[in-house]
Amino acid sequence: MDFQHNPRLDYSAIINRPDFTWPGRKRLAIYVALAVEHFPYGPGGGLTYSPGLKGPDTYNWAWREYGNRVGGFRLIDLFNDYQLPLSVLLNTRCYEHCTALLDQFRARGDEIVAHGTTNAIHPNNLSLEEERDYIGQATEAIKRHEGKPPAGWMSPGAHPSIHTEDLLREAGYKYTLDWPMDDQPAWLRTTAGPLLSMPYPHEVNDVPMIVLHDGTATAFADMAIDNFEEMLRQSEEQSLVYGITIHSFIIGQPYRLRQFRRVLDALTARRDRVWFATASQIADHYAGLFAPERGSSTSGTAPHA
Repeated sequence: MDFQHNPRLDYSAIINRPDFTWPGRKRLAIYVALAVEHFPYGPGGGLTYSPGLKGPDTYNWAWREYGNRVGGFRLIDLFNDYQLPLSVLLNTRCYEHCTALLDQFRARGDEIVAHGTTNAIHPNNLSLEEERDYIGQATEAIKRHEGKPPAGWMSPGAHPSIHTEDLLREAGYKYTLDWPMDDQPAWLRTTAGPLLSMPYPHEVNDVPMIVLHDGTATAFADMAIDNFEEMLRQSEEQSLVYGITIHSFIIGQPYRLRQFRRVLDALTARRDRVWFATASQIADHYAGLFAPERGSSTSGTAPHA
């Protein structure tokens, strides 16, 4: 494979793309991705505030487990208050680990996005067949519990392999959140046909901002609001997608949740100009407007690819 050029898509300048709108003639689509994750206790693995501790790593396991026991429920209450949907990035071992939390997402009708089985396993560390099996396990778990397979995928650790997109399309996925490169969707080439890349926030994301860069709850809220106001202005010229990523054990902490209310206040104050949706709804609308070229198993050509 030629690593000098990305084989999945070609360069596309956002200023040179066809115009379009979201439902209701709106120009800015917003989705909130809530990561609900499983971290094994014994061998450890996954995000840590204090790397290098020997297992069992009780401190870091307990910090992350807060989201499954408390933070996730608080966030559900919050999004119920604002009547907003969620795209839940789910480690499927949570189905057995924190059933009560998953029951509430299902009752709300939230989208379940496959996020592997556990965040301790990253696709880029697996062989081709191991990854195919890993994706299959997560897919089947969601299909069994939700009654339908997931439409979207987000790799644990945001760490896809060179084969991930091919395997996702092979397994029937419609979109991936692994490519934080754009403010509009883009078609990716795969060996099994086109796969949509949905805009995913690396910046307006509580892991890099709060955990990795030591940002405060107030600073994260300010950033999310500033990003919204600027994108709302930019969307007057082009329809855009604004994603926000939060984790149940990070924003679910009370003092951070209090600040995040300011974000939802700012966003919902402009309901007249914003389409609040799930990632899947945005992907479906875009794909309906800009279908990829037919007759090519590897083409990603839409308005841009």
